[in-house]
Amino acid sequence: MNKDSIIFSSTLNYIITILLLIFSFIFLLTNENYLKDRELIDKYRPLFKVVDKQRHNINQEFKSFLKDMNYELYFDKDIKPILENKNKKLIFSRNRGKEVFKIFVIDDKNYLLFERPRVSFLIKDSESSSFSNSYYLVFVFFILFFVLTFLYIRTLKQLFPLKILKDKVINLGDEKFDFEIKSSGKNDEITILTKEFKNSAKKLKNIKESRNVFIRNIMHELKTPITKGKILLQLEQNEENSEKLKMVFNRLESLINEFATIEELISQNKILEKKSYFLEDLLDEAKDILMLEDSLVKNSYENIKLFVNFRLFSIAIKNLIDNAIKYSSSKSLEIKTIGDDILFINDGEKLKGDFQKYLEPFSIKTSNESFGLGLYIVFNILKANGYNLLYDYIDGKNIFTIKKDIKFTT
Repeated sequence: MNKDSIIFSSTLNYIITILLLIFSFIFLLTNENYLKDRELIDKYRPLFKVVDKQRHNINQEFKSFLKDMNYELYFDKDIKPILENKNKKLIFSRNRGKEVFKIFVIDDKNYLLFERPRVSFLIKDSESSSFSNSYYLVFVFFILFFVLTFLYIRTLKQLFPLKILKDKVINLGDEKFDFEIKSSGKNDEITILTKEFKNSAKKLKNIKESRNVFIRNIMHELKTPITKGKILLQLEQNEENSEKLKMVFNRLESLINEFATIEELISQNKILEKKSYFLEDLLDEAKDILMLEDSLVKNSYENIKLFVNFRLFSIAIKNLIDNAIKYSSSKSLEIKTIGDDILFINDGEKLKGDFQKYLEPFSIKTSNESFGLGLYIVFNILKANGYNLLYDYIDGKNIFTIKKDIKFTT
């Protein structure tokens, strides 16, 4: 065990505390027994002196005197059965020549034994009691012992998630983001720390997956202008082709800037600057990015105004247009508006599975089913601008709807 760990320190503190408790108990108990013995000696010292003076003249008057004081007197033949009791405990013993004085405790009663060469007698204290503070000491000791042990075990249970958390932090460096830590259901600092760590690991996992989606889509998006550039390089070099080649490089530069902006958006590091723009301007920008022919798009929309970030919103529209045409059986689409909603409609097969899965990273695994920048990124762009993305499939048509999020409606 690590000597610097909190669990080791807690265990060491518990052991030291228990040892101190035991030593204190032994000391107090020993001292209590000593004080009790001294108390008995002091109590019977006057009686001893009286008996010592009367030892040669034990008469009926003296017996009556003892009886009035609740003392019972036993002589030689009655003494032996009493002293043979196995529960007998010697408290005090004193020898003076051939005379012996002893104090015993037998069955919770005190007995005083006087022995002389020719005669012995025993005095029983009928009012004596063996009760002492020792019982309190034992009771308090066990109470403290169980309380300390309970607190120690409780502390270990609270600290145990820290040990698991330490292992998970180490694994986090190896990009092992998926783990489970059982929650105690309490609201202590360690439980809160555990929950926050799980949330942080989840965020790191999402960032990692977003990066992977981002890189995959960089390759996808760069493929089109690079292919066009290669074709232009093989053609005759004239002013028209040079201008087209220049447009390709401008497109590549634009894509790089777009990717930087999107990366910041996904990482939630950028506060968007939004202004009012006409839908037609946003659509024209999206078509220019795609280098798309106008004949492929049927326009059935009202030129409404939208309060958005121009560049990002154009990218989202561009990808919805690109995907709609790419996966359309007729290689075309219709854009229309219903109120403030913008609809992108194409002919084609219905999306497989739950649409919400398409809004998550890695929802589409194969390149043949990839959605360009991905609906995940499109969804996040729209969300950052205060819009939502909905999907319907009606009469053989896929309908993607950009709808104002009710939370952002004024």
